[in-house]
Amino acid sequence: MKIKVLTLYPEMFPGFLGFSLTGKALAEGKWRLETINIRNYATDKYGSVDDTPCGGGAGMVMRADILGSAIDAHLNKDHLIYMTPKGRPLTQAKLHELAQKENLMIICNRFEGVDERIIEEYHPDEISIGDYILTGGEQAAMVMIDGIVRLLDGVLGNTQSICSESFEDGLLEYPQYTRPIEWKGRKVPEILLSGHHQNIENWRKEQSLKQTQTRRPELLKKYLDLQKL
Repeated sequence: MKIKVLTLYPEMFPGFLGFSLTGKALAEGKWRLETINIRNYATDKYGSVDDTPCGGGAGMVMRADILGSAIDAHLNKDHLIYMTPKGRPLTQAKLHELAQKENLMIICNRFEGVDERIIEEYHPDEISIGDYILTGGEQAAMVMIDGIVRLLDGVLGNTQSICSESFEDGLLEYPQYTRPIEWKGRKVPEILLSGHHQNIENWRKEQSLKQTQTRRPELLKKYLDLQKL
């Protein structure tokens, strides 16, 4: 997979994507990263990429002609994504969908957003990582890229671990334990030490349901509704 990132701050990349499993996968060529400086497509000597909103209002808006030139110069069978609070929420299912793409191009927003004509012209896949505002789309893009890359073939050492993670089956993951068996008077549940695989699996499913009910009841309702279909 090749991922292109359109940004005003290419020096922010790879950032934390250069560490751990994603960094190792990048070094091994399991995915490629290209950063494109939108400011390179500015038309004045100041490198201006934004202007005041038409109709008035606070903040600045990224110009369609500048950003459009950057997109046109690099878009080549890429799945175009725009990181925006107005986008659809990023989910594990969406990460799986994006992990099947060969090429992604991600627009990182700054200011008050991009000129709406960019959306009308290119119809990007608008994605949000949550109902809150960041200073820019770079941070959001990195979060999404991290989630995508770890799903690529050969990135995780044990692909089976993906199947038991939170959100993979619609529920939160069951509690995890490791050595020491006792710590500060708290012991690992006896059933996990029993060696009885079916009982352990049943316990984990029960705990997963309990965790979801307590922490994310809306997910449990959705899960149970799907089970009825």
